[in-house]
Amino acid sequence: MRCLRVLIVNQKGGTGKTTLSVNLSSGFNQRGATVLLDADPQGSASHWAKISRDATDLAPIERVAAGAVQDRLKNLSATHRYVLIDCPPHLDSDLLRQVLSQVDLVLIPIQPSPLDLWASIGMAALVHEAHISHPQLRAYLVLNQIDQRNALSRSLHEALASFELPVLNNGLTRRAAFRNAALEGCSVYRLGNRAASAVNDIEAIIEEVLNL
Repeated sequence: MRCLRVLIVNQKGGTGKTTLSVNLSSGFNQRGATVLLDADPQGSASHWAKISRDATDLAPIERVAAGAVQDRLKNLSATHRYVLIDCPPHLDSDLLRQVLSQVDLVLIPIQPSPLDLWASIGMAALVHEAHISHPQLRAYLVLNQIDQRNALSRSLHEALASFELPVLNNGLTRRAAFRNAALEGCSVYRLGNRAASAVNDIEAIIEEVLNL
């Protein structure tokens, strides 16, 4: 079965990229052999896994230099069903273009704030550029830290429209379970009933991605 290669990236920091990467890779790992490439020099995903003595609920996490992502993708695609990449913010544009040419799907986590969205427009421009030479590339915005008590504002809808990229129907709601998972060095899957809603968020994103 062909490997699905997913790049999780936003050149703006603080968008919840690692939270999405770690939990998505855990969910994918329950469906088939999965590896998460931690290409962020800060190594946030790798440090996340080291917090717990028992990280068996997490997908394997491999630290890799951003410049070596392409080679690792080629090798891992032959042995894994899913390869996810936690890409660093502020990655050199030329290097990012190279990685974009090697993946199937790009997920761009964004905070549901017009200011945060507009700060990420450069990322969408790079994806559009990559799509010219790689027309099979699919890219979606993923809303993170959604507050269900507040409807999306008109200004937010206008900001989303400026991206000219589709938004996944499902995103991550602001939940304590995501913070607790990071503090305990596990995924929300290991937190049991106290994270049931958070697991539902992750599962909904995975199912939507698999049915695109």
